[in-house]
Amino acid sequence: MAILLQQVFENTGKVTFFTKRFFKAITTQSFELKEFLKQCYLLGYKAFPLVGITGFIMGLVLTLQSRPTMVKFGAEAMLPGMVALSLVKEVAPIVTALICAGKISSGIGAELGSMKVTEQIDAMEVSAINPFNYLVVTRILATTLMVPLLVVFADCIGMFGGYLAMNIHSNVKIYRYCSQILETTSFIDILPATIKTVFFGFFIGMIGCFKGFNAANGTESVGRAANSAVVSASLSIFIIDLIAVQLTDILFKS
Repeated sequence: MAILLQQVFENTGKVTFFTKRFFKAITTQSFELKEFLKQCYLLGYKAFPLVGITGFIMGLVLTLQSRPTMVKFGAEAMLPGMVALSLVKEVAPIVTALICAGKISSGIGAELGSMKVTEQIDAMEVSAINPFNYLVVTRILATTLMVPLLVVFADCIGMFGGYLAMNIHSNVKIYRYCSQILETTSFIDILPATIKTVFFGFFIGMIGCFKGFNAANGTESVGRAANSAVVSASLSIFIIDLIAVQLTDILFKS
């Protein structure tokens, strides 16, 4: 037990120092714009198809599963608003963040881990290139920007999937469907959900970079870095969501 606690405190200290180094780098060192845009494309744009398919299925299934209950209580007209609120506030952010944790965080951990094992990072330092600024800062900023955009994309696709699901059993015009969503969803619903996705993206990138940048020697450490990045990023997403829900309840409760 004592050894486990020691490891927890050591890892916490290392992550804190790594985070401090990141914020110091973005304020005092030059910014690699070209590499940042490249990572936005690799980490964000290439995840669009997977996120879009998942968002469409979420909206479709959520609508089909909820409709019988809503019809039973005579509240079928509230179905679009209920689906929209569920997607915007909880379902789309969590599911999209978990997809990014599995796809992006593990990819970053494996990529940087392999570069560390093959001494490519050391070679960059010898070549007068700051590897932390070039490899870590750009990837963390890219995930911080792209994950919220992917969540918005998933929200829109999910609502479209809900619209198609509603028209399986009834004929609902797109104008009426969108009007019901706008009447139910308010700015207070969207703002906290959007803010927490920024933290999701930040921690997904931070944990992936930390695990890969600090991988031990040996090729097997690359797999451990990727696996550990997924587990840690997924756990952090649930913890952040728990904190966000509590803060939202305190700040915006009526």
